[in-house]
Amino acid sequence: MNTAGWLVAAFAVLITGISKSGLGGALGGLAVPFLSLWISPRNAAAVMLPILIAMDMVGIRAWSGKADWRDLKVLIPGAIVGIVLGTLAFGVMSDQLVKGLIGLIAVGFTLDRLLRHRGQATTEQRPPRIFGWFSGVGAGFTSTLAHAGGPPVMIYLLSWRQPRETFVATTVFFFSVINLAKLPFYIALGLFSIDTLTMSALMLPLVPVGVWIGMRLLQRIPERPFYLFATAALGLSGVKLLWDGLMA
Repeated sequence: MNTAGWLVAAFAVLITGISKSGLGGALGGLAVPFLSLWISPRNAAAVMLPILIAMDMVGIRAWSGKADWRDLKVLIPGAIVGIVLGTLAFGVMSDQLVKGLIGLIAVGFTLDRLLRHRGQATTEQRPPRIFGWFSGVGAGFTSTLAHAGGPPVMIYLLSWRQPRETFVATTVFFFSVINLAKLPFYIALGLFSIDTLTMSALMLPLVPVGVWIGMRLLQRIPERPFYLFATAALGLSGVKLLWDGLMA
């Protein structure tokens, strides 16, 4: 990649760390679309997985004891099914189709964040378990293709009232499990190479920085301005990828 590509990649990694540790993974789908503007979607996904696992390890320590395991026991089994389905899609789809799908995910995520009510739900009753299971399937599928599993999980967790810290901690532990679960599937697909692993290693120093900033944001800075800025950036990258996928 050129200098601009590396700067955008660094920005995307920082935003991902901030999102995972401070915003419940709402912007976790940002990195792959941005990286896919310079490298193939498959390489972008391979570069990000070791970085995400490193973020998860830092996040688990920071949020230990605060996750809701009742939700995790519903979401994780569905996510494993979604990972298998995503792996099958990854193995048979061309780079053009993958790029178009990732662009579609990015645009859909943007519309979700801009149109859906951001206020916390008023009910304290959890939604049906089947809804949580399907949310897990969606998260596992989109996370396998583009590390963009945040929206399905957020729809489930935001449908009932819970402490903000519990919401973030639950997403941290959820993605820790499914990112580790994706690792053998990525190896089986042959996604990792010396180049992708080297790129991952070069960006690893940004992991603790992003996590630290995210935790401070959760405590001190209003979410709305940050959401609007990063969501708009994700939407633009998604439109670009959709265009590339359709016109290639």
